[in-house]
Amino acid sequence: MYDFLDKKFSISSNLSTVQKEITAGFTTFITMAYIIIVNPMMMSNAGMDYGASFVGTCLAAAIACIVMGWYANWPVGLAPGMGLNAFFTYTVVGEMGYSWEIALGAVFISGVLFFLISVTKLRRWILDSIPLNMRIAMGVGVGLFICFVGLKIGGIIIQNDATYLTIGDFKKTETILASLSFILIAILSIRKVPGSILIGIIIVTLISLALGKVEFNGFLSSPPSIAPIFLKLDILGAFDVAMISVIISFLFVNFFDTTGTLIGVANQSNLKQENGEIRNLNKALKADSSSSIFGTLFGCSPVTSYVESISGVEAGGRTGLTATVVGLLFLLAIFASPVASIVPPYATAGALLFVSMLMFAGIKLIDWSDLTDVIPSLLTVIAIPLTFSIADGIGIGFVSLLLIKFFTGRFKDLNPGIIFIGVIFILKFMYL
Repeated sequence: MYDFLDKKFSISSNLSTVQKEITAGFTTFITMAYIIIVNPMMMSNAGMDYGASFVGTCLAAAIACIVMGWYANWPVGLAPGMGLNAFFTYTVVGEMGYSWEIALGAVFISGVLFFLISVTKLRRWILDSIPLNMRIAMGVGVGLFICFVGLKIGGIIIQNDATYLTIGDFKKTETILASLSFILIAILSIRKVPGSILIGIIIVTLISLALGKVEFNGFLSSPPSIAPIFLKLDILGAFDVAMISVIISFLFVNFFDTTGTLIGVANQSNLKQENGEIRNLNKALKADSSSSIFGTLFGCSPVTSYVESISGVEAGGRTGLTATVVGLLFLLAIFASPVASIVPPYATAGALLFVSMLMFAGIKLIDWSDLTDVIPSLLTVIAIPLTFSIADGIGIGFVSLLLIKFFTGRFKDLNPGIIFIGVIFILKFMYL
């Protein structure tokens, strides 16, 4: 078995061992396992069955990880993406009023487009078309969006008719525990404790259990039925003019997030070749983009590569065996639904807040030297949370970029990609 794994994943030639790869797989899984709790809770808010969504999340993540490992031979774990699941639930379903079936159809279409981009020269054209500042702004804006959602779920901010928002009621145990969840996760993460997010969620859940806020139903059981969400996507329903901006948002956020994550992992794990090219990057992108397609079959928002994979790389992971181990652990997690089902929403609020803080870090990469790029980028960052819509926030950014460049005589900076996206969003804002 050792020889087979060594040959299949080129472990020795990557200066690693089977033991290191397995350890790295466990490490990556622990750091991203919070998604099997957070994602079903997000999707249930969109009207989907919680138990079915729990199984769907585990299955989609497991298959995606195994495909990444065996096809691309990359040490990267995948699961439904944070931010995109919030966009799915709170914007497409909650604000725009579409059913979750149609929203899944939109995810499917964006996944197909992502796959086509990955296998053609469109990938390079898009990367070159969108200014770096705008790419960074999308990620930071999504981070702020998740932050807003986390604060709201935890009751740390509440609605106020006079000021729109105000601080929550800290006389409530739930609000205190939501805050505690975030503080615990932050402290554990700063102290570099593996699985800090998951540990924080578990501690707050145990406190809730001790206070009688939740009821313990056991550790293991047969998996809930996935039937309520399996193959329920409505692709035809997503072919609606108003859904164009949604599909574009799913596509671009997923595309740039994935590309950035894969490049970051490649740099960390020495996947670059002597000529500077990243080994098997095309295969990694194909594995990621195809995961978003089949993930919809299991009722998931876009499945994407997780930056938490770097924790496994730091533990020695260098090959696809690491990702395969992560996938197998997600399969085993299917039997732990009783544990996941007792986690209260406020326990996950801290996880959302902490993940959002990590996403803010990208703002330091913005180039502040050109106001025609900076202003649209900052508008994107601000508009995404304040409109409570990733699609509208991105749209405002691109429209302002198009108009500012044109009327300041910088129209030579405008390429067909920016013009096309800007016009699409102008038409959306005017007529839809």
